[in-house]
Amino acid sequence: MLPLLTPVDSAWQPHDFLPCSAGGDEADAMAAFTEGVAELRAAAAGVPDELLVCLVGNMVTEEALPTYQSMGNRSEGLADDTGVDALPWARWLRGWTAEENRHGDLLNRYLYLCGRVDMRQVETTVHHLLRNGMEMLVPKSPYHSLIYGAFQERATFISHGHTARLAGQHGDRTLAKICGVIAADERRHEAGYTMASAKLFELDPDGMVCALAYVMRGKVTMPGQLMSDGARDDGDDLFARFSAVAQRAGVYSASDYGDLVEHFVRRWRVAELATGLSGEGRRAQDYLCGLAPKIRRMEELAQQRTARSEPIEARFSWIYSRPVILG
Repeated sequence: MLPLLTPVDSAWQPHDFLPCSAGGDEADAMAAFTEGVAELRAAAAGVPDELLVCLVGNMVTEEALPTYQSMGNRSEGLADDTGVDALPWARWLRGWTAEENRHGDLLNRYLYLCGRVDMRQVETTVHHLLRNGMEMLVPKSPYHSLIYGAFQERATFISHGHTARLAGQHGDRTLAKICGVIAADERRHEAGYTMASAKLFELDPDGMVCALAYVMRGKVTMPGQLMSDGARDDGDDLFARFSAVAQRAGVYSASDYGDLVEHFVRRWRVAELATGLSGEGRRAQDYLCGLAPKIRRMEELAQQRTARSEPIEARFSWIYSRPVILG
């Protein structure tokens, strides 16, 4: 996994994609910065509110990185006990965290400069999510941790990739480039978790197929599930509203989830596992091989229900309580 981490000297930084705020001559630097921000805001003006909601939700999720590093360090036998351990997993986790940290920084700065969102409400949501934490329901074994990591990285790759495409369609080339470079990071990280999981499938197919079925039955807990903007106290589920907007906007949908499950079942050759499986392992194999079609059937039924129902609006404090249609 370690060669997949980019050397610091050749890694991109958030500064590379946004107007520069300093330079040799103060007047020239200010003029260039002002012009750059004006261009950024002009392009951002064409981004629809539903895509902004998706962008904020993704940024809030990225900004809760300290929680995810803690979750990664809970794996039994792999923990970075000193904070500077030389174990490969400890080195990967620190390097992964360093690369992921740029994602929230870059999206945060873009949103601040674009002038389209209520940054105090966005920052309040990040604060709440970090305080609320993340309910990790999978066991602390390396098997479950690697599988979960692979799924999450691919899901974020898909989400940022779709956001990049939609931003480009609406004329915001800066946002498209930002989300595209983040998506590329997520795909590279996914490759690490996927390859390590594939090796474990070779060494212990029964343990891994059971672990994969366990994670899938839990429906892969979303990192941002406990987000709150503090604006409502009636039990409203902000994450559910955000997810509904993402579904409707085409940023991340149940169909994407079905494709994701199918991808990993095929990549890890679950259907081809023949030897070394226990009775539980074979039941897990059968469940996993039939899961993607089941998800797609459920998605079709959900779309039919949505087509028959009246559109529902929801307001998000992130965009000054402007209404957005839910999926």
